[in-house]
Amino acid sequence: MTDPRLEKLARVLCEYPLKLKQGDMFLIQATDLAAPLVRAVYYEALLAGAHPYLKITLDGIAEILYKAASDEQLSYISDVQKLEMDQVSAVLTILSSQNTRNLAGVNLDRVAVQKRAGKPISERILERISLGELRWCATLFPTHASAQEANLSLTDFEDFYFSACAIDQTDPVAHWRKVESTNHQIISFLSKCKKLRLKCQDTDLQFDVTGRTWINGCGHENFPDGEIYTTPIEKSVAGTIRFSYPLRLQECQVDNVKLSFEQGQVVRVEAGLGLDYLKRMLEVDDGAGFVGKFGFGVNTGITLLTKSHSLDTKMDGTINLSLGAAPPRTGGTNRSSLHLPMIQNLRTESEIFADGELFYQNGKFLI
Repeated sequence: MTDPRLEKLARVLCEYPLKLKQGDMFLIQATDLAAPLVRAVYYEALLAGAHPYLKITLDGIAEILYKAASDEQLSYISDVQKLEMDQVSAVLTILSSQNTRNLAGVNLDRVAVQKRAGKPISERILERISLGELRWCATLFPTHASAQEANLSLTDFEDFYFSACAIDQTDPVAHWRKVESTNHQIISFLSKCKKLRLKCQDTDLQFDVTGRTWINGCGHENFPDGEIYTTPIEKSVAGTIRFSYPLRLQECQVDNVKLSFEQGQVVRVEAGLGLDYLKRMLEVDDGAGFVGKFGFGVNTGITLLTKSHSLDTKMDGTINLSLGAAPPRTGGTNRSSLHLPMIQNLRTESEIFADGELFYQNGKFLI
């Protein structure tokens, strides 16, 4: 029997972030593990009058590609992929994995080859989203692997996840509209600010956000969401930041990361785990060593670290800083095939100043 919460999640996804309507060409990307949610979303899309189609991959395919493909095959981008990203009206990416470490043995240089090759596609997606031509959303399908990363049983992780999505509430859409309103009040303040300075243990980082747009993360592109973010002026980032939380990415886990910036660029990187991975990723292209995004996590339903950046970057009382590509809607100009988010817990002994005024302390906004 299908979990009724999945059916409710599917309805909310099609109605709220994806806004499916008659005639939409709708792409659903997922692994076979997410089949129950895929079926539910496909059904709701048909009811909305859209034309859904599937791109289903198998868990473990990426490992085969990285280990067996030639550099030419890794770099190949078909005309079909390019046409697809120009034609679709909406895309839902459902993240799920049977083994979060299935790429642990992959040569990182080969990962970099594919990231560089995919840069035009990722840039085109961001461009179409910023122009309002493409509705895109990413969500998660809970698996034993994702539950293990969060140190929970699958049942407890499902309860946690659906709560973070507000699916356990009578009207989830009303909840996310309230989040949008609350975030808007904070953005009204931040939009008038020019310089931010973050101070906490092993961290003193400052940057300029003059003229940049703050984005209201309230469920339109990530689900669950709960984030307020922008892109710093590219060469303004200066100082040092240590990230208190580990992060599991597709290829590797990184932990105890410390970055030092001069004129916007990373000039020194340290890590207790995953240092080689970080250094390789910083060499992917010219934009990889610059900050593409700075954000505040504001989802009060995300109360624990899951090692999934799609969830952890939304955790209330945290900030996240991503190296690489800047979302065009923020006004950021940095272009890269890399998007590498890292997270700092600010719930104790932390301060953030805007133009010299303290406005965020110990994980809470003071405005």
